[in-house]
Amino acid sequence: MSATQFPGSVILAGFRLWLVQHRGICNRTVGVHLRYAEDLMTLFGVPIDDLDAACVRHALLLRIEGLSQSTARGISTSLRLLLRYLACAGLCSASLEGAVPRIPVHRLAALPQYISPEDVEKTIAACDAGRPTGMRDHAIILLLARLGLRAGDIIDLRIEDIDLRNALVRVSGKSGRETALPLPQDAGDALVDYIVNHRPKVAESRVFLCHFAPFRPFSGPGCVSMLVRRCFDRAGVQTPGRRGAYVLRHSVATNLLRSGASLDAVGALLRHRFPATTAIYAKVDVTMLAEISEPWIEGDGSC
Repeated sequence: MSATQFPGSVILAGFRLWLVQHRGICNRTVGVHLRYAEDLMTLFGVPIDDLDAACVRHALLLRIEGLSQSTARGISTSLRLLLRYLACAGLCSASLEGAVPRIPVHRLAALPQYISPEDVEKTIAACDAGRPTGMRDHAIILLLARLGLRAGDIIDLRIEDIDLRNALVRVSGKSGRETALPLPQDAGDALVDYIVNHRPKVAESRVFLCHFAPFRPFSGPGCVSMLVRRCFDRAGVQTPGRRGAYVLRHSVATNLLRSGASLDAVGALLRHRFPATTAIYAKVDVTMLAEISEPWIEGDGSC
């Protein structure tokens, strides 16, 4: 059967299944790839059967116009995955994947955005202990600040993921691979207090819920970053750049390294798949780097 006989919805449904079963991508990231893929398919301008390298590049350039490098790179990744799926399904040539240009993002060009240990503790203490939402936020902030969890980890955390007997919490992360992390005493106590005394009594396995009827789980990572920003504001903590949950994740890594932890240990805690991902934190101690860097060779100013 030719590709033109497949409606776009059927292709996207097959793409979703392929991403989950063959790539092991979590549902949240699958949703992002599907949105980009749907946009790109409308920009191809030709049926899938007639797709060529020029159409692929043209669609990508139209879609990423005016966007940041990191967003453009994400869209190009979605396009590459879509073409790989279409090739696996026999709907296009396997060589089309090579037509997608690689958009460089220099990940090590900037310093990680973080706050000091003192400001981390101020943020934790700023949660409103007089309200159920404050106790929920307190447990969330502690998990972010002690274990460097992502906002998505907070949203996906379920009651059965918490092993109090062995002081462990299981998280899957972006790759969907389950990892057991040690649960610090204060974070464990805050979790138990929230679940037992403050969490709405509803039949929902996910731990953290909105405290307004119908008491559903958070709709997305932005909800977690929003409550983190509220805690920063109450604590009077100034953060670099955009303010969100990732600042606490960066702070965990940065402050651990400054305390003498190795990059391998930090990478294991943050569940990085590749050492290069953790390498950005090697630049956190600017003063130390200035001391070990070689001075610029002075000359007579001629060149």
